Order: sequence, then C-alpha cells, then structure tokens
Amino acid sequence: MSTSPPSLPSALHDEIVQAEDIKSDELSDQDANKIAILSISNDEPLVTRRELRSYYLYCNGDNGVGPLGYTQTLFQGLATAAGYDPVAGPGSSCLATTASGQCVVPWGSGTKSVSSVVLIANGISFAIMTAIFTTIGSAADYGTFGRWLLFAVTVVCWAAQYACMALTTPNRWVLAMVLYIIGFVSYGATLVFFVALFPRLARNTPHARQLREKFENGEISPEVYEQEESLEKNRISNISTAHSNVGYVVTLLLNLTLLLPMTDNPKVDNYVLVLVNTYWVILGIWWFILQEPRPGPSLPEGEHYTTIGWKQIWAALKTYKHLPYTFVYLFSFFLLADGLNTTGTLVSICQNNKFSFSFLQNTYLGLSQAITSTISTLAFWYIQRYWKISTKKMFVVTNVVTILIPLWGMIGIWTEKLGFHNVWEFWAYNIVFGLFQAPYYAFSQTMMAELSPPGFDNMFFGLFGLSNRASSMVGPNVIQAIIDKTGNNWQGFPFLFALCTAASMVIWFGVDVTKGRRDAVKWAAEQRSHTH
Repeated sequence: MSTSPPSLPSALHDEIVQAEDIKSDELSDQDANKIAILSISNDEPLVTRRELRSYYLYCNGDNGVGPLGYTQTLFQGLATAAGYDPVAGPGSSCLATTASGQCVVPWGSGTKSVSSVVLIANGISFAIMTAIFTTIGSAADYGTFGRWLLFAVTVVCWAAQYACMALTTPNRWVLAMVLYIIGFVSYGATLVFFVALFPRLARNTPHARQLREKFENGEISPEVYEQEESLEKNRISNISTAHSNVGYVVTLLLNLTLLLPMTDNPKVDNYVLVLVNTYWVILGIWWFILQEPRPGPSLPEGEHYTTIGWKQIWAALKTYKHLPYTFVYLFSFFLLADGLNTTGTLVSICQNNKFSFSFLQNTYLGLSQAITSTISTLAFWYIQRYWKISTKKMFVVTNVVTILIPLWGMIGIWTEKLGFHNVWEFWAYNIVFGLFQAPYYAFSQTMMAELSPPGFDNMFFGLFGLSNRASSMVGPNVIQAIIDKTGNNWQGFPFLFALCTAASMVIWFGVDVTKGRRDAVKWAAEQRSHTH
C-alpha cells in the first residue's frame, strides 16, 4: 500500500525555489482542481464507522473541562488563599469580608496581583505551544510521527490532571501554576494535532469516495465536487464539535455526583478533576486502538524531526504570494484568537472572583454553556446544510458575538450595574458564548481546512495551531500589565475589543475563501507535479 500524498519535496532548498517559481497562470483553476483531486491517494484505508466513532469519542472526552476550567479555578483559588490584600498589608487575607478586592502574591523581589499571575501563566503556556507547533508540528506529516506525537501529548495531559490530587493547600499554589501550564499546553497540543486529522478523514469517508468516483466519471463538475467536499468537512467538524459539547455536558453532570454530596469535603475539587480526567481516558483511548494507518511519506534523507518543522514553515512562508488568502486568514485569525482567548480568561477571572472559586457554581454555569453549545452547533450545521450557506458566512455570524463580549466588559469600567459585575451577567455570558462561540470553533477550523493545500494538513494546521491555541502571547502580557498598573480587571477589555474588531474586519473583507481554495489546490498540484 502506498503512503499518503507526499508533503514538500525531499530537497528543501529545491522546494522553496519551486514554490517561488509557480506562475499564477501556469494552470487553469479547473485543471488545478482536477490534478489536486486526482493526486489524492486512493490507497489510504476507507474510514470505517468504528474509526469515525472513536474519533468522535476522543473529542467527547477532550472537552477541556479539566485543563481549561477546573484547573485554572483551583490554581487561582490557591493563589488567592496564599496571597494578601495590598491595602491592608502583609498578613491580611484576600478572602476576608473587609478585603478591598485586590490580592497579591510574592513574585520575584516584589509582588504581583493574582489576576496578573494567571495571565502570565497563560502567556507562558502559549509561548511553549508556539515552540512545539513551530518545531515539530510540520514533522507530523511524515511517517507515523503524528500518530505517536498525539499519543504522547495526550498522556502528558492525563498525567498532569491526575497530579492535581497533590494540590490541597494554599502554599502549593506555585505547583498548581506549573501543573496548570503543563495541562494547558498539552491540552492545546491535543486539539491542534487531533483537528489536523479531520481533513484526511473527510477525504476518505465512503461519501467522499463516491463523490470522487462521480467526478472521475464526469458526472459532477469540479465546482460541485468542491462544494460537496466542503460540506463533508463541515459535517465531521460540526459533529466532532457537538460531541465535545456533549462530553462537556456529561462530564459536568457526573461532577455533580461528587460536588453535591461532598460539599464540605476539602478535597472534593481534587476528586472532581480525577473524575473528569478518567472520563477522557476511558473515551479517548479507543482512537489509538481503532485508528487506521495512514502514514505520511518518509522523512527526507538528512533531515530530523526537530529541525524540519522550521524549514517547512520557512518554505511555506516563502509561498505567501501564491497563497495570499491562506496567510491573510492565518494572520488575522492569530489576532482574533488572541483577543477571544484572552477575553475568555479575563471573564473567567472575574467569574471566579464573583463566585469565590466555587467548583459547584462553575459547574452550573458550565452546564448552561455546554447545553447551548451542543444545540447551537447542530442548529448551525442544519442551517448551513439546508441552505448550503458558505463556511465564511457562517463564521462571520459568530464573529459578531466575539466582538460584543469584550465590548460588554468595557461597560464595567464606568459602572457596576453592567459589565460582568452581576451574577445574571455570567449566566448570560455562558449562554451566549455557547450559542455562538461553539460554532465559531467548528467553522474556523473548516475555514482552515478549505484554505489548506490538500496533503499538507499537519503543516498548515500547525500554523493554524500557532494562530489559534498559541496565539495569546500578546493579549495576556498586555492585559496583565494594564491590570497590574490600574488594579482594575475591567481596564483590559478595551484593548481586547479593539483587537477582536480589527481582526474580524480583515477576515470579513480580506479573505476570499473560493479564490483561496483554488490557490491552495493549484499550489498542491504544482508541488506534486515536481515530485512525479
């Protein structure tokens, strides 16, 4: 059995030259589409029902409740319990009824607010993810490296979550920060490397194979094939996102079986993290057992897994003139994801303060988000499929809400009546986030799949991971500096509003998905034509 379509040519120097030498009129759009479609290997195993179900099960378990939600709450809670009120002075408690609302912990030769420390932990996490995605992300296209890479980062995340059983006293808040960073980084890596699998799965489903046969027999045009393949990608993307949200609901409901009867147990939060993680282990392990082998080409002679990533990224960047819409999307999504991710962190900090770091209250709020996320993901998919609406139009709708969230937070600078100061606002936030931001994640990754050259999935999804999960290096650092200077969490929202708005405008008016997809398949066809 032959391997999947080759990635970049073996001689990396030659591939850069080839990429630069592509002429925009060298192939017509129709010819490029045809070459790209026909050059996709037919020898890759057909996706079976049990394999696809195991893919969805992994998504179901990898829902982020532990590494994104509870671990941050536990870390922030321990740091707050270990800190003191700077107004009252050292020795005071941040949790006292007379506390000013500010809280600092020792940091270097001075102190830093707990909110800033949480944002710094996020910034460190995103920097580490950047190093991972740029160094070994593209290497996942070769051989079976991607398969084992996903397994490794998954196991690391599982281990970090189980290690949280040791976080039982405030003086361990530094350890909590370390485990939070490890869990956050490995969780972000699982999302990127797992999502990179779905374009290849979409190309090998029975429906995709039937479409290709019809195309080869002249029964459908390249344009029809293009539209139907896009819908197939959206189908898998939306169903996997829905499964993640279903897992979110089930996990939170399971957590209530511990949180309600064990309310007074000081270790109940730790037990909940163990339960959440075990749920993922039980559901996630099946993907590694049932995944069909679809290895990439062998690593080029003289290259190494730890260096080829940088060379491929450089080669990809040299092609920006030939893939303009792909790189405009990557850059603008970098800013958009930075704004949204940092906004989510800042709202979570305000929410944790409002509800006194209660796992139980966060579970109730999480349930409202999870249930609406599941409903909205399926509803958006139904609407798109029924009216055959383009991925970009669906994505734009979700972007509007992305902008409105930090705008609402800005109001809290001038009044405490609105702007994430009240209990009802956090309920509203979680419901609205679920209704619009769950589809945001599904459509954003489908946009990337449509703008990625076929057969170069890990390479471009590695860059997408850099734009998405590893993007928030700017936001957290800017916001923590603002909060440190002003002592006011809400002062960070104006910057995030400006960031999200600017990025959304670029995507709305600067990215042509149809032309970008044609450029991508033409580029892929040219690369393959140099290797055959």
